[in-house]
Amino acid sequence: MSQDFAAEYSRKLTTPENAVSLVPKKGNLSFGLAAGAPPELCRALAERTRAGEIEDLNLYYQLAMAPAAPLLQLDLMDRLHPRPNFLTALDRALMKAAEPRMVVEFTPSYLWQLPRVFTEFVHMDVFMITVSPMDRHGYFSLGTSNDYASSVARDCDLLLVEVNEKMPRVFGDNLIHVSEVDAIVEHHAPLVEIPDRPIGELDEIIGQSIAEKVPDGATLQLGIGGIPNAMTKFLADHKDLGIHTEMLTSGIVDLYEAGAITNRRKNIHRNKTVFTLCCGNRRLYDFIDDNPSVESYPASQINDPAIIATNDNVVSINSVVEVDLFGQVNSEYYGGHEFSGVGGQRDFMSGAFRSNGGQSFLAFYSTAKHGTISKIVPRIEGLLSETRMESMWFVTEYGMYNLKGKSSRERALAIIDLAHPNFREDLLREARKMELVP
Repeated sequence: MSQDFAAEYSRKLTTPENAVSLVPKKGNLSFGLAAGAPPELCRALAERTRAGEIEDLNLYYQLAMAPAAPLLQLDLMDRLHPRPNFLTALDRALMKAAEPRMVVEFTPSYLWQLPRVFTEFVHMDVFMITVSPMDRHGYFSLGTSNDYASSVARDCDLLLVEVNEKMPRVFGDNLIHVSEVDAIVEHHAPLVEIPDRPIGELDEIIGQSIAEKVPDGATLQLGIGGIPNAMTKFLADHKDLGIHTEMLTSGIVDLYEAGAITNRRKNIHRNKTVFTLCCGNRRLYDFIDDNPSVESYPASQINDPAIIATNDNVVSINSVVEVDLFGQVNSEYYGGHEFSGVGGQRDFMSGAFRSNGGQSFLAFYSTAKHGTISKIVPRIEGLLSETRMESMWFVTEYGMYNLKGKSSRERALAIIDLAHPNFREDLLREARKMELVP
C-alpha cells in the first residue's frame, strides 16, 4: 500500500460517532442497499438523532435490511423521513407500527433511472456505505452494492465509508478512491445474507417450463426466490449461458459450477458476469470476491433497456403479485398500499423485447394464501406496474402463454386457463361482463 494513501487513510479513520457528527441537521441522506448499508454508521446516526442533534433528515434508499434497522425506528420518525424506492419487511413493520400516521413516503422510480434521480433531481448531502478494505492504489470496492451507490458516492457533499473485511472486492465500475472519502470507520462483521428458499413442487413445474424455452447462449436476468432457484436446476445442462442481471443471487453459483455459464456469446461484457446489486449467502459473496470474471456497474448501465438489448436472446424472469385478464400486471401493491416496488422488472422486460430473440417471463403461482385467493383477477384495482402492452410470457403451474400479438379475447381466454380451476368459472363470467369474450 502506498505510504501516501496509507497516511490519508489514517488521517480519515475515526469512530462512527465522530463520522456522523459531520452529518448536517437538515438535508438529504442516502445509504447503501441491503448488505451495503453500514451498520455502525447507521447505529451512530440513530443515536445522534435520539440525542436531538438531527432535526429534519430525508432518507433515500432501497432494500433496507438489518444493517439499516437502527434508522427505521418509530421514535425517530419526527426527525428522520424514510423515502424508499423498494419496500422490505423493515419498512412495512415501521408503517404498521405508525398507523394511522404516515411515516414512510414511497418514492417511485425505475431502477435504471435511480442514479440520475438521486443525483440530478434529489441531491444527497450525505452518502454512507460499507466498502471492502482499501487496496494498495487507494481504492475501496463497493462490493455488493453498485446500483445507485457508485453515482451518489461521487456526487454527494459528504461521503462516509465503513470498511468491512467481509465485503467482497468486485471488479468493474465500482471503485471509490480514498481521496474522495470524508471519513472512514472500520467494522468487520458478517454481511447480512438471504437464505436460499426451499424449492417446492410448483417452483419445479414453473421453473422447468421456462427453462425449456431458454436457448443455449442466452443471456439471463434472474430474480430471487423458489422459481429462479428451480430454474437453475433445469438450466444446468445448457451451454454458453451469459449473465447480465440486476440482482446477482446464489443460484448463479450453481450454474457456474455446472459449467453452464461462460458468457462467451454475449455482445457486451463478453466473458463477464455483470450485475448491479448482489444479495445472497456467504457462498455467493465468496464467489464474487476478487473474481475477474464478475463485474458490477451502475444501474444506469446494467438496467438501461437499450444496453440490455445489446445482447441477443436475453431472457428475463420476474414475479408478480397479480395479473388481470387484459394482461396488466401488479408487482408491488398489496392490501391497499405499496408492498415492495417495481425494481428493475420493467427495465428488463423492455430490454428483453428489444433484444434479438429476447423473451420476458412473469412467473407466479396461480393462487395465494393456501389456494384461497386467485392471483389472476378480472381487473387490477390498485397500481399497475406494467401495462398490457409490455407483458410477454405469463407462466403458472397450469401452463404458459405468450401475450404478444394476441387479441384481447385471445388473451383473456388463455389467461383464464392459467388460473386455478376453482376460479376459472368466475373469471370467465367476469370476462363476459367486461365484454372481453362473447
